[in-house]
Amino acid sequence: MTQYKKKEKTQHIFHYSLLIILTIFIIVPFLLGFWTSLLPTADISKGALWSNHISLDNYVTAITQTPIIRYLFNSLLISLLTMFAQIIFCSMSAYSFVFLKFKGRDLLFYVFLATMMLPFEAEVIPNFTTVRDLGLLNHYAVMIIPFLTSAFGTFMLRQAFLQIPGELKEASDIEGLSHWQYYYKVVMPYSKISVYTLAAYSFLSSWNQYLWPMLTTFSDNFRPVQDGLRQLQSQETFNNWGMIQASAAIIIIPTLIALFFGQHYFKSGLNEGAIK
Repeated sequence: MTQYKKKEKTQHIFHYSLLIILTIFIIVPFLLGFWTSLLPTADISKGALWSNHISLDNYVTAITQTPIIRYLFNSLLISLLTMFAQIIFCSMSAYSFVFLKFKGRDLLFYVFLATMMLPFEAEVIPNFTTVRDLGLLNHYAVMIIPFLTSAFGTFMLRQAFLQIPGELKEASDIEGLSHWQYYYKVVMPYSKISVYTLAAYSFLSSWNQYLWPMLTTFSDNFRPVQDGLRQLQSQETFNNWGMIQASAAIIIIPTLIALFFGQHYFKSGLNEGAIK
């Protein structure tokens, strides 16, 4: 028994040590970037990590002299609309694949899964040609319409809906609930943990897009933060590394907030599920 406890203690020490090392590798670059954003550009250019002139001047410069706030607004609008659209359309399609019976349902679902095998880069040219012909370039629509739904979101919610007890559907049929009523009164509340997960995934995926906005947006009025940060490295601001670091720190804030609230709701859903 003593040997077992020693072995278990050794395993715990190893696991926690590994987690601490991985945490250091992840957190140190983030903290270093944040600290650098507080330093003057002259000191950053010298490679110095300490200065007697630590201030928020770089943040003030980024907010007042660059369109970073516009980039944040653009990304927030695009990400929120994409997130809500994917929740609605992915949940509706997943509901159809689980609770509706029609000819070719399983085949159609396999076609959905097959699209997950294609890398996004393989879809760029046909998607770009389509949005160009529709006149959607350099507009919010070009960042939202191609991502209104996703095969991954449909697959994930379908798997969640399959876990719903069949007795609930039978009871709803007895009560005379329509498919729409069963969808938003039973299915969605029952699967809210998966819905929260999809919401966080779609928001962060949209927020972190780089290649697609670089190809389809040409002005600051519609450019999101990831592409906008690249634009800040122009001839006028290329050497102002302190301001660029401050801008990078600013655009991380919304993603941290999304992860914080997503984790909060995810834990709340788990606790409610355990109580049930």
